Amino acid sequence: MKHLIIGDLHGKDVWDEVDISIYDKVVFVGDYVDHWTLPDRFIYQNLQKIIELKRENFEKVELLLGNHDIQYLHYPHYLCSGFRPNMQRSLSLLFGENRELFKVAYQRENHIISHAGITNKWYREFSNHRIIKGMYDENETVADLVNKVEKTVHRWLLHQAGSSRGGEGAGGITWADRKELIKDMLDGYHQIVGHTVIPKPEFVQETGKSSMFIDVLDTMTYFHKIEI
Repeated sequence: MKHLIIGDLHGKDVWDEVDISIYDKVVFVGDYVDHWTLPDRFIYQNLQKIIELKRENFEKVELLLGNHDIQYLHYPHYLCSGFRPNMQRSLSLLFGENRELFKVAYQRENHIISHAGITNKWYREFSNHRIIKGMYDENETVADLVNKVEKTVHRWLLHQAGSSRGGEGAGGITWADRKELIKDMLDGYHQIVGHTVIPKPEFVQETGKSSMFIDVLDTMTYFHKIEI
């Protein structure tokens, strides 16, 4: 399947240049909001258009959540930098009304796309937690499991900021820092992530695992293309 992966937009509408008809899947990695300079109305309308794109192309388009999105979807929890108090009510309502359209991960075979990525340390602690053990189904993929947890009151297990981002321990799937992911990429999987701003796309590979970092839209228009 031909995939197009769109990095952190933070209100930018460059995604609208894409002809999605030539792809089997179009995946947004999250962080649709909280730009430092773009006006509130522009950011809000851009997110509305992305949601409309998903509704019109439900099977083709995947919308993932980033740390800047969950602070509105799950307000007042998980607040982070860039939060716009004047947009909180409208964004929380928009995310909330369309909650069923969003996920935290997309997986095909051993390729996983998420906002910040999955480390061995975090996934080991997550999957061994007594709450998760009670929810685990051996027929589920990694993405199935984390997407199921996001829909429960136990979602806090996903959205932890690690020590690299001002929290404690390993960063969760919406918060893992590029440095900790490079150091401890999930064994057996190839990941595509955003979250950490970099000047150009970066691919890091080890035996049996890799990570592609694509949070580059501040400096260049780049959409990652991959056959999976």
